[in-house]
Amino acid sequence: MLCAALALLFAAALVGTFPGRAEAQDISGALGQFTSNKYDDTEAALGALALSGSPAAAGIVSALADGRLVFGGLPPRVFIEGEGGALLDPLTMQPVADAPPVKPVRVNNRVRRAIEAANGALSLVSPDAGKRREAALAVGRSRDEAALPALDAALAKESDPQVKSAMNLARASILIGKEGISPAERIAAVELVGAEGNQDALAILRGVPDSAAPEVKQAAAQAIEGIERNLAMWGMAQNVWYGLSLGSVLLLAAIGLAITFGVMGVINMAHGEMVMLGAYTTFVVQEVIRTSYPGLFDASLLIAIPLAFLFTGLIGVIIERTVIRFLYGRALETLLATWGISLILQQAIRTIFGPTNREVGAPSWMSGSFEIGHLSITSGRLWIIVFALLVFFALLATLRLTRIGLEMRAVTQNRRMAASMGIRTNWVDAMTFGLGSGIAGMAGVALSQIDNVSPNLGQSYIIDSFLVVVFGGVGNLWGTLVGAMTLGVANKLLEPYAGAVLGKIALLVIVILFIQKRPRGLFALKGRSIEA
Repeated sequence: MLCAALALLFAAALVGTFPGRAEAQDISGALGQFTSNKYDDTEAALGALALSGSPAAAGIVSALADGRLVFGGLPPRVFIEGEGGALLDPLTMQPVADAPPVKPVRVNNRVRRAIEAANGALSLVSPDAGKRREAALAVGRSRDEAALPALDAALAKESDPQVKSAMNLARASILIGKEGISPAERIAAVELVGAEGNQDALAILRGVPDSAAPEVKQAAAQAIEGIERNLAMWGMAQNVWYGLSLGSVLLLAAIGLAITFGVMGVINMAHGEMVMLGAYTTFVVQEVIRTSYPGLFDASLLIAIPLAFLFTGLIGVIIERTVIRFLYGRALETLLATWGISLILQQAIRTIFGPTNREVGAPSWMSGSFEIGHLSITSGRLWIIVFALLVFFALLATLRLTRIGLEMRAVTQNRRMAASMGIRTNWVDAMTFGLGSGIAGMAGVALSQIDNVSPNLGQSYIIDSFLVVVFGGVGNLWGTLVGAMTLGVANKLLEPYAGAVLGKIALLVIVILFIQKRPRGLFALKGRSIEA
């Protein structure tokens, strides 16, 4: 190892001091060391190659790793064994005409480790800045002291600020655990790593050796405390994001139920099955596109949204006209009837599509993720939040700006007065039920991207949907929005402390106690029939 370190230092000095020297001479000297077939010389040659910056170096190291680096002849020369046993010049990769008898360069475990180190060092001097940065991060995670000379040499030539920062961080990560370092150097390394503020930095700082000076240990302890406090804040922010994501799902599932329950007073236990039908509509659309129009796959969700709205809306109108309209004013009967309808719809889907989960793919624009600080945001969840808000404001505009919306609000506030003014309340009921069902179908399109598409999909959201509607205020859209987001965030903030099951139970108890104080929810609708 001493020979390797000396070779690395020598090569680093050579490269750093004479950047204009021809690299062929350095590589030729390294190739000559392979011909001695001694492990120390091979290791030293690998170190020199790693810092040469030559385009041929990577191929030579790779050939040695594969057992294809051979030598022979007088004077001895190094070749790379190609296909069919042909010998290639390692610098030009051209076949050699006068090929002498050869034998492979020997490799042992120590040389294999040197090969891995050389590959990492070659990445540090790669022309691609992204590869250099990744190599620096990998060196920092490994904390291998043998990589220091290569890292110092690469750092001396680096001009990209981001790559240089990654290399400095990798160097500091190694120095923290290296013996023989002065306290001042180690403290500077601790501060640099501590500024990174992530889990990797925590692991590195906890590796400060016991032999370190007391001031170094104190600096590391302060850095660890600061990182843990910072990560706790980011963890809470991540939970809030998860809560908003869950809240958008609850909003999509509950918003149709809010207008149905608010206008008609119907406890629709089949609302979850409307969500399920929307998800299966997405599955059918994608199957047709996969088999007939594969180029349209990225637009499959955009095609499925209006189709799911129309299909589930039509099913909703049929249910209202054939069953619900005979049961107005009898809440228990509507609950039992719609529960029976939900069982019928589930069994129908099982008969048509089978009981197993169905695969619904994600378009390319909903794939991937990105980070803001230490906050990880997936594109799919972000688009679902955007979609939920678009649906909310579109429904709000429908209720505020259209005739059907005006009639729905009139029926909500006072059904008898609206009927006396010439509003066809039966027609409004059918359209309201169809609109609520159609919105549930669009929710199913979104949920198909984050949940299993199965006959039981709707059952996972029906109880939470009723909870959101009652908590926010029956029939009030703004109450549904605030209720969905509040319950979603509260649920995710409780989970780390109470667990998923106990957290949901605690949230249910809190909502029950809240309803005892405010029976009409957060935002109670006011009208003459209510005030009476």
